Amino acid sequence: MKRHWLVPLTPLYAAGLALRELRLNKGWEAVQCLRWPVVSIGNLSTGGSGKTPLTIALARALTQRGVQVDVLSRGYGRQSKLPARVSIGESAEAFGDEPLLMAREAGVAVYVAAERYQAGLMAEAARPASPHLAVHLLDDGFQHRQLHRDLDIVLLDRQDWQDSLLPAGNLREPRKALSRAGVIAITAEGPGLEPNLQKDLKAWGWQGPLWRLHRKMEVPAVEEPVVAFCGIARPEQFFEGLEAGGLHVAARFAFRDHHRYSAADLKRLASAARSAGAGVLLTTGKDFVRLGKLASDFPESLRLQTAGLRIEIENVSEAIDWLEGRLKSSSADPRL
Repeated sequence: MKRHWLVPLTPLYAAGLALRELRLNKGWEAVQCLRWPVVSIGNLSTGGSGKTPLTIALARALTQRGVQVDVLSRGYGRQSKLPARVSIGESAEAFGDEPLLMAREAGVAVYVAAERYQAGLMAEAARPASPHLAVHLLDDGFQHRQLHRDLDIVLLDRQDWQDSLLPAGNLREPRKALSRAGVIAITAEGPGLEPNLQKDLKAWGWQGPLWRLHRKMEVPAVEEPVVAFCGIARPEQFFEGLEAGGLHVAARFAFRDHHRYSAADLKRLASAARSAGAGVLLTTGKDFVRLGKLASDFPESLRLQTAGLRIEIENVSEAIDWLEGRLKSSSADPRL
């Protein structure tokens, strides 16, 4: 969403970015280093690019290769700033919705902390000696430059490519920040958009690896009308995915990103379902995690289901071969 009335403030934001870049380049802002290689999965914008499902996909793929994997996350919205290992039986308030979802679906240990270096130290202390190749996946880490990373994977779609800096646009960094990336992963949707974006990137000067991603929404088979709701950065992608999957979406509710649900929200959704003649509520995996115990408070006549988002890397075996090679090279370097 563009906020044209805030354009006069964009130069101030850009100046703040330039000052931080200077601090990092001059060594005035400390960069900490973990013993294991760190691979960051991030983007340029404020959210909604598919970082979490890509992190899950990479964790699974690397684990299948025998790589020891964990995930480091900030744990947005959690109540504590202390480092902790995510327990899948706890609430989103304790760890954040995305870390909890990753712990449940990726099958690896997930650690959260306000300072992700501390999360990494906890992870390495839990497994001080490993005969296998090991890696930390840094969730949403492109701008978290206080932690050294061995590789940055940056997700990019057409919307980000054409967007502008905060606060008028949604970009946390300008397009030129892509020069720090080791891999750019294209997540553009729709026929013809990905090849065009690839062409634009090459014209811009990108010569590094380019991964093509396929977003697969796992839509449940429901014949009756449904009421869909979510609290994510780009809700239109969720709603459009449901309709593309053949569902009749009778009503849509878009809450703010990382919305914490209340009993009043449940009543509103149940009322909308009754009015629409819908017996099913559909939401995302992240939202289901955030509902917590409230998920069981809907009327028995109203079923709550989720539509998951899965990301598949095109030519995944080749991509993971390349990534493994980078990790082995990084692991050979001396660590602090």
